[in-house]
Amino acid sequence: MNYRDPELRDALAAEYVLGTLRGQARRRFQTLMMQIPSLRESTWLWEQHLHGMNECLTPVEPEQAVWQHISQRLGFTVANADIDTRAATDTADVQTSAPSTSPQSNVVSLSSFKTRLWQGAASFATAAAIILAVVLVKQQSIDLPVAQQMAVVQGAESQALWLIEVTERSIEVRSTSNFTPLANKDYELWMIAKGVENPISLGLLPKSGQLSLPKNSQFDEVDIVALAVSLEPLNGSPNGLPTEVLYTAELAIL
Repeated sequence: MNYRDPELRDALAAEYVLGTLRGQARRRFQTLMMQIPSLRESTWLWEQHLHGMNECLTPVEPEQAVWQHISQRLGFTVANADIDTRAATDTADVQTSAPSTSPQSNVVSLSSFKTRLWQGAASFATAAAIILAVVLVKQQSIDLPVAQQMAVVQGAESQALWLIEVTERSIEVRSTSNFTPLANKDYELWMIAKGVENPISLGLLPKSGQLSLPKNSQFDEVDIVALAVSLEPLNGSPNGLPTEVLYTAELAIL
């Protein structure tokens, strides 16, 4: 199986983030992510797409019965006793209301009915959530600019600090939760081009959240060897050159 195939890579990353990749397949994917950078990048992109949907959802407080059913399925004794007592009471009420002339009761156990109903509802909700996630991601991809190139700026321990996507007109940068900025410093992005003596500034990087940088007019005219991030005084480099280079990243063509 070619894990570097873009379609397979994106499909596996999407399943991993959604939680539908399970068991041995999930453990194997986690191992592969540590070995193949492109798998980590694809997984990061899907996490950003799907986790961003949380902001569009209004929190809903579940009913008490939902927690009771969850406790019952997890095997909590206290919850089981409470559910069984309520189920027995409800069943007794139903049987009491049944005609006394009938020798055998046709009443279905209320507790087993509730269990089947809960299992069916849970399965339906899971399937609906996955379908909704895929639909929303497709809708988002229509509105987002198409990335032509991408880079992941990583720290000393290979943790992702910034995700950089280069589109036709802009450079989209997102910082991650792994990044802890210095309050009295700024971080500047540079491109290092073949045959060009000095690095070219692309702008200041965000310390949190997302930022859209204008695409430098020379970006598509030169052969870019790498991107670099420097530590600068507030408001950027004072002389147009990197003060202290912290990280470099390879720019990949999509």
